[in-house]
Amino acid sequence: MQNTQFSELQQYLAADAAVDWQIEDIPQCPLNNLSSALQANIDYYENPQWVQGYFDHCHRDNYFKECWQAAMGSWDNKIVVDIGCGPGNLYATLGGSPKLLIGVDVSRTCLNMAKSIGYTPIQADAHKLPFISEFADVVAVNAALHHCDDMSAVLSEAARLVRPGGLLITDHDPQQSAWNWKGLGMALYKVRVPLYRLTSLGNFMTQEEHDAMIASETHHQPGKGVKKDFYYQILEPLGFEVKVYPHNHNLGTQVLQGNHGKADNKYRFSQWLSGIDSNSPEAALSLMCIAKRQAE
Repeated sequence: MQNTQFSELQQYLAADAAVDWQIEDIPQCPLNNLSSALQANIDYYENPQWVQGYFDHCHRDNYFKECWQAAMGSWDNKIVVDIGCGPGNLYATLGGSPKLLIGVDVSRTCLNMAKSIGYTPIQADAHKLPFISEFADVVAVNAALHHCDDMSAVLSEAARLVRPGGLLITDHDPQQSAWNWKGLGMALYKVRVPLYRLTSLGNFMTQEEHDAMIASETHHQPGKGVKKDFYYQILEPLGFEVKVYPHNHNLGTQVLQGNHGKADNKYRFSQWLSGIDSNSPEAALSLMCIAKRQAE
């Protein structure tokens, strides 16, 4: 390894991890046998203009910041792994002073942006992470699980990194029951993009960007997504105390008190057309999971 910036990272890499340290100052693990989903993520997140828009507008509001800070507490002087870090939205929003902030992603464009704001980046597939087990104080997986082929494998890999007493936090993965649109609700879903473009006064993304974004979100489609039981079934056998919170992206600490908020009317209308009670917790658009690994 030639770049001394990554000396802290090296101690947490598994002995059998295949890492190339010579590529543009960002270490790379082999991305072999790329699936269509993984390739779609690379295609979308390698576009600098699209990534900049994502960085500027996604997960950057005060509701997000307040909720995550309440869920996590301070991450100052802690070892943090941000899986699917993208261009660094999580740290850009939360701030603070982690001892080591490792960013994992498949996009080098994203990793270069994340590096510029303080991440120690590594290019790797979240299905097979190159790290030793149980070394991280906090492992974050924000808006990333639903981009992966095998969500169970990725969640299990993320959990493997958490030390006893440490936290695993996932968020902004679509709750399956909220997106199970049918009938007229599904019909509206299929024509939503022309409607958005018509009413946005030219501010909606291009068709090319939209198609690329949708292709990257493997499990964010009507009838797909995650269920609350998913987190309990994967994490409790691994020794975690698990709490799952449905929410609609418009509340801060109230989410952790069981208040899921209210979705935008466009979602509520589609849910009503699909026979979904838009006021129920099952209609909340996303799930947040906070899991603490029990001390041995």
